[in-house]
Amino acid sequence: MRPSNRAPDEMRPVTLERSVARYAEGSCLVSFGNTRVLCTASLEEKGPPWLRGTGKGWVTAEYAMLPRATHERTKREVTSGKPSGRTQEIQRLIGRSLRAVVNLPAIGERQIVVDCDVIQADGGTRTASITGAWVALHECFTWMQSRSIISLNPLREPVAAISCGIFKGTPVLDLDYAEDSSAETDANFVITGSGGIVEVQGTAEGKPFSEDEFMNLLRLAKAGTAQLIELQKKIVQS
Repeated sequence: MRPSNRAPDEMRPVTLERSVARYAEGSCLVSFGNTRVLCTASLEEKGPPWLRGTGKGWVTAEYAMLPRATHERTKREVTSGKPSGRTQEIQRLIGRSLRAVVNLPAIGERQIVVDCDVIQADGGTRTASITGAWVALHECFTWMQSRSIISLNPLREPVAAISCGIFKGTPVLDLDYAEDSSAETDANFVITGSGGIVEVQGTAEGKPFSEDEFMNLLRLAKAGTAQLIELQKKIVQS
């Protein structure tokens, strides 16, 4: 039995709410159960220096966890002068996941920065961030289209992410903190609307997992991301 009493293939309640930040070109508040992340997309008219003169744009991401997003207060990373290794790894993952589904030349020599700020953490903050970031990015591109900054939406397709793991010998979908902190295997899957795999992060916390176990996790992840992508499509069309 899972701590949340969910079935092995059952996700936590997921909500996506867009247009929640008044001043951002695009925004989404995403909830995976008790995990909540505010995602905002901001247009910058100048792209990175290394792309100057190429006619190509860029999408990047920043990730942060608010001090009381967890049970005990954590110090803001800005006070230490640099983001932690975990933060850098997560924001690079978010950026890679978004760029995988964006036609970068269609942006022109501009940059979109997607900020993902964790308001409350209960496992799966990176997967929630990716899922909500796509909605915020879609809204930003729609905003740009409405002002004739771009002619077509550069997004090729949706992308979403979900965690899976082996908990007490059973493959399960969408781990919360209680499961994530004690799972034998923990994995994150980033998958596009067409079923393409952008990235897989999988770790055995104890004994190595088998190929059959991995395929079970992949099947769960594909079913979970398919649900998320349907939610994404619904919210951007509303």
